[in-house]
Amino acid sequence: MEFKKQISLLLFLMFGLSVAQAQQHQFQLIDAADNKAIVEADIFYNQALITRTENGFFSISDQILPALFTIKSDGYSDLAIRLEPKSGSQKIYLKRSEVAISEIVLQSTLIPQNLQDIPAAVSLIGQKEFDRTDGVSILESLGMASGIFINQGAINTNKITIRGIGARSQYSTNRIQSYFDGIPLATAEGELTLDDFDPESLHHIEMIKGPTSSIFGAGLGGSINLYPKNKLPAKSTVKISGQAGSFNTQKYTAATALSLANSNLFATFSNLTSDGFRENGEVSKQSLLINGNVITTDKSNLTYLANFTRLKAFIPSSINDNDFINNPTSADLSWAQSEGYESYDRGLFGLSYSQFLTTKLQNTTSAFVSFRAGYEPRPFDILEENRISSGVRTKFALNTEIWKIKSDLSFGGEFYTEWFQTGNFKNLYKNFPGQGSVQGDRISENKQERIYMNGFGQINFKINSKLKLETGFNLNTTSYDLTDLFNSGDASQNGDYRFEPIFSPRLGVSYALAKGQNIYASVSRGFSIPTVAETLTPDRTINTDLNPETGTNYEIGFKANWLNNKLYTEINAYQIEIENLLVAQRIAEDQYVGVNAGKTSHRGLEFLANYRFDLTQKISLNTFFNGSVNRFEFRTFINENDNFSGNELPGVPNFTLNYGLDVKTTFGANLYVNARNVGPIYLNDSNTGRTDSYQLVNLKAAYKLAIFSGAEAHIYFGINNIFEEKYASSILTNAVGFGGKAPRYYYPGNPRNYYGGLQLQYQF
Repeated sequence: MEFKKQISLLLFLMFGLSVAQAQQHQFQLIDAADNKAIVEADIFYNQALITRTENGFFSISDQILPALFTIKSDGYSDLAIRLEPKSGSQKIYLKRSEVAISEIVLQSTLIPQNLQDIPAAVSLIGQKEFDRTDGVSILESLGMASGIFINQGAINTNKITIRGIGARSQYSTNRIQSYFDGIPLATAEGELTLDDFDPESLHHIEMIKGPTSSIFGAGLGGSINLYPKNKLPAKSTVKISGQAGSFNTQKYTAATALSLANSNLFATFSNLTSDGFRENGEVSKQSLLINGNVITTDKSNLTYLANFTRLKAFIPSSINDNDFINNPTSADLSWAQSEGYESYDRGLFGLSYSQFLTTKLQNTTSAFVSFRAGYEPRPFDILEENRISSGVRTKFALNTEIWKIKSDLSFGGEFYTEWFQTGNFKNLYKNFPGQGSVQGDRISENKQERIYMNGFGQINFKINSKLKLETGFNLNTTSYDLTDLFNSGDASQNGDYRFEPIFSPRLGVSYALAKGQNIYASVSRGFSIPTVAETLTPDRTINTDLNPETGTNYEIGFKANWLNNKLYTEINAYQIEIENLLVAQRIAEDQYVGVNAGKTSHRGLEFLANYRFDLTQKISLNTFFNGSVNRFEFRTFINENDNFSGNELPGVPNFTLNYGLDVKTTFGANLYVNARNVGPIYLNDSNTGRTDSYQLVNLKAAYKLAIFSGAEAHIYFGINNIFEEKYASSILTNAVGFGGKAPRYYYPGNPRNYYGGLQLQYQF
């Protein structure tokens, strides 16, 4: 009840405070190259859209000024600028989009800053990265960033690792937090599925690598933040597209962007079907996303989001070495006979309200509810899962002075709760040959209610024009109530359980050696809560003795622009020390149990270079090169009677390289060539086997042409894995052969495959 009173008081303050009308100050946007007016742009304050231009002009109340704003306009780089209250119309000059990447203002940090000034490694994925791929999944674009590795067993079977964190997870991504425009996508303990979001619905993605618990709570590996298209369009737009490719893969997308006086609305629907490269690999997925915002007053803004996904994806599972070499299209026999698959309905709904409470204080509060109803027939049993989550997150931003130093302060908290109900049934497929999975008697049922509370704060000090210091923290408490719906009496595990509170501090410093060239250093703590799946024991009860995984990240880096901002480079070195390592201990075929088994050390070097230049007045070239080299090892790891201390972590390569060339023209023809090199991957903790390194080369050609006024067509064609590389796109770590069978380590990657599509767009 006390928490509800606090929330009620907060909402009363947010919506009850009012600011008297004040003088409006006018600003005009000008193209820095030709001094012409820029007609359309959006103006943001602390990530909230507060106004738009009218014929190149906009006005801001002196109740808000002076303050830092971000201005966005198509074809121009985002501009972070401090506006002052002055008489008369003030001119603001925007640079066209060839300005350095480092000047992009990040939205995922507690306090918005330029990429250049943040003492952390951040990877940005935008429209040009989406354009390089076939668009079937956003994971292909994520995998082209340094320090990120995607294990892609199938369209629905994937695992994201950041700096090796989560590499030993068996089938899913965990230890990573993720948000869609500030609304949580991951479960509270960091388990995540990103496949539900179509690239067509996204504006960009920001990935902060390394522990981010001081900002987001449970996120030992890092955070992935998705942002929708929020640019207020000059005209309403409708897009429809169709794509077809190898393995009978078909994708159809319809999208619309509607512009009203003080609001916008975006809606995207996609339908994806595929037979898959392998047996028992059919996939059917439908996804709908609706988002938008409303400028309620000159001091407040409301954004909304609704997402629904329906998936049914059959699972070929992993195969042994002989089948991987000689019969890679095959599925594991037991999965094929049971016709095993994963299916779920997933929904997410959220609202976010931003308001200026005073001239220097702003609040943004988000509330959300999500659900997932899943059903997964597997050879060894049938899993039924249901989850409902709801919560609220509030953040205050204050521009002030501390000890006479100009400072930005952000603080707030979040509370959310998740209800899990999981159960298992016998799978009787062996008794009914040819019929696939058949549900038998129930063998377990548990219910959990987890409650998470995070308090967080951050202060950024601008010591002088070159030196900036930031410090932050997060305090987490997690508890759960367990109800055993299957066992009773002494066998029942009913009870209330709680993890110890976790304090996660962060300290970072950035220093400008010269204009556009910064060095930085940081130290941060992070944690991950055991997932519900990791708490399951062999007899399908709950292991209540697991402890959260914790870690400390030490990092130094250098970010720099060269050659008049045409070349941007980054390099960083890091070391992450993990304690209470959570590992999946195999206890039967395709069955695991989580245990705290030791410590790991993650050391690595990441680098990036982007170079853009104009070949002619009509043709520009953009080259990119990034990668990472690392050594991830068990510092101490004793699992039962085996001592693996000093061995390298399985499931993640010791190096990755990504490079390519984009050719863009003013007459609509574009060409994309990119390649990825992946180093060997150890198969097990004992390091007795590993995959071969491999290289994938992809190509895509596109052409855009006008049909008539307001209408255009976009035609494209692509080839993935041009040179028919044979490789393992994912592995099942520590696979064990049961009953004299060879262990099933390998998920074969797709051979050479083709795709092509047509998109029609109309503005009205």
